[in-house]
Amino acid sequence: MLPAAFSTPVSLATVLPSSLAALSGERNDLGLPALDHVVVVVVDGLGAAALRARAGHARALAPLLGKATTIDAGFPTTTAAALTTLTTGTSPGRHGMVGYRVRDDAGRLTNQLSGWDDLMPPESWQRSRTVFEDAAAQGVHARAIGLPKYEGSGFTAAVLRGAEFTGGRTMQDRFDLGAEVLRTSGPALTYLYVAELDQLAHARGWESPEWTAALETLDSLVAAFVRGLGPRQAVLLTADHGIVDVPESGHVLFDTAPSLLEGVAAIAGEPRFLHLYAEQPEQVDRIAGRWREVEGDRSWVATRAEAIAAGWFGPVIDAEVGPRIGDVLVAARKRIAYYDSRDAARTGRTMIGQHGSLTPEETRVPLLRFGAAA
Repeated sequence: MLPAAFSTPVSLATVLPSSLAALSGERNDLGLPALDHVVVVVVDGLGAAALRARAGHARALAPLLGKATTIDAGFPTTTAAALTTLTTGTSPGRHGMVGYRVRDDAGRLTNQLSGWDDLMPPESWQRSRTVFEDAAAQGVHARAIGLPKYEGSGFTAAVLRGAEFTGGRTMQDRFDLGAEVLRTSGPALTYLYVAELDQLAHARGWESPEWTAALETLDSLVAAFVRGLGPRQAVLLTADHGIVDVPESGHVLFDTAPSLLEGVAAIAGEPRFLHLYAEQPEQVDRIAGRWREVEGDRSWVATRAEAIAAGWFGPVIDAEVGPRIGDVLVAARKRIAYYDSRDAARTGRTMIGQHGSLTPEETRVPLLRFGAAA
């Protein structure tokens, strides 16, 4: 049986819509009270399991982590899809960001973070209205605080449209900018993005001393930040996905099993979640069968139709979204990552921390409340 994504009523998709509703004093899925300011801190890659494992290094964050303060990030657990789910309040089957690298309308394999161009315009490829656009229409000041290099990027245009973007080079810079926002009059909704833990996890692994040091920095910054909250101000801290450390011994070179490539025209996705595109529709079931036979003990293998029926992407209604999803999907459930040894550049094989699949380590993320939301 295939696992389900979005398995709980409260997920990453409910965070920003509930925050906006609270700014109007409306009832919301998170049960937030009426507020003037909400700052949503998004820590890229901070899974609930990793935070729990390093609880002694997060004295402000970890004590708040319990069963009631973890949520589903949804699927796939990749930044392009998950951040879009957060900022639109919709699932990938609706917003169309169904993976890290997918086949676009021109038949190209395109990176959803950096591959934007006239053939994949952000304003139409990402199909959902953002919560920031809704906020602006309601007279709520919507802001996004992130790394300066992301200002003006295609991905920012796709997922943060409607928000006023401000860049801060360091973690400290971004929290300082957030503190300035809290000194302005409301109502205001602010997204504050922390990239550093995900970057270090990829390079060193979340079990590394460098990752732990970054967690300590984050913890101290959050503790100082929330001490400055006013009576109708709140901070929600969450993440887009968790992380699994995969040693080189866990690299699976799929091209060394030639049968796995029979009938496969292209392979996209990312190492823990592959999208396989078939040469011909009639080959799909045979491709899925071969992958199940070889890899079924350590990965979930599903056809597109099976994955949609299992709710992996949420409802897939628009005809334009379905073909973006691979004909066959391979989601790792062990500590493995899939690579092609024919790739001379060894793309990605230096990464230690990885994500994209359906394991709890990747899908379960914190939702911590501070200030008036606590």
